Amino acid sequence: MGADRRHVALLRGVNVGGANRLAMADIRALFADAGAADIETYIQSGNVVFSASLSEAQSIGSRVVEGLANRFKIRSPVVLRDAAAWRALVIGNPFLNEGADADTLHAICLDARPNQIAAASLDPDRSPDDSFRLVGADIYLRLANGVARTKLTNAWFDSCLGVVSTGRNWRTVLRLEEMLGA
Repeated sequence: MGADRRHVALLRGVNVGGANRLAMADIRALFADAGAADIETYIQSGNVVFSASLSEAQSIGSRVVEGLANRFKIRSPVVLRDAAAWRALVIGNPFLNEGADADTLHAICLDARPNQIAAASLDPDRSPDDSFRLVGADIYLRLANGVARTKLTNAWFDSCLGVVSTGRNWRTVLRLEEMLGA
C-alpha cells in the first residue's frame, strides 16, 4: 500500500511507569488480527505505524481497543492519524517555526476536535514557563522544564476538552513521520 494508506496509532498508557506492560509483538499481533498490514512499532510505549484503507483504519483502532481489554485486561484508548494528518502535525508546529529547542517540544493528539467553548476555557498560564497551542485536534507543547514538571497533562486536557489525548516527544513524532514514508 502507498504512503497515503499508512496510519499512526498511538496507544495511551502502555508500558509507562511500569503499568500496562505489553510486548510489542503482542501489539503487532493485535493489529494484524484487527486487519492491519505492514505493521511496525517504535519503542515500547505504544507507537504503531500500519497500512489500511482510510475506511478500515477506524474499525482497526476499535478492534485493537477491544483486543487490549479482552486479551490483556488493559484499558487503553487508541488515537489514530492518517499519513496526511501526521505530516500536517509535523509541518505545523508553531514552536519549531519560532526557533524553539526541539528537545523541549511535544505533541498531544486528541481523539476528536474539541468544541470552541471547551477550547476557549484552557488556561494559558496553567504551567509557568510552559506553552501550548491547540490546532484542530492536535496540541503542540513547549515544556521548558520537561514533561515531568509540567501541569499540562493528558488528564488536564482530557477534563477541560472532553476528549481523549495522548502525547509524544518531538523525537518520537519525527521518527513516526519517517516510518510513514517507508
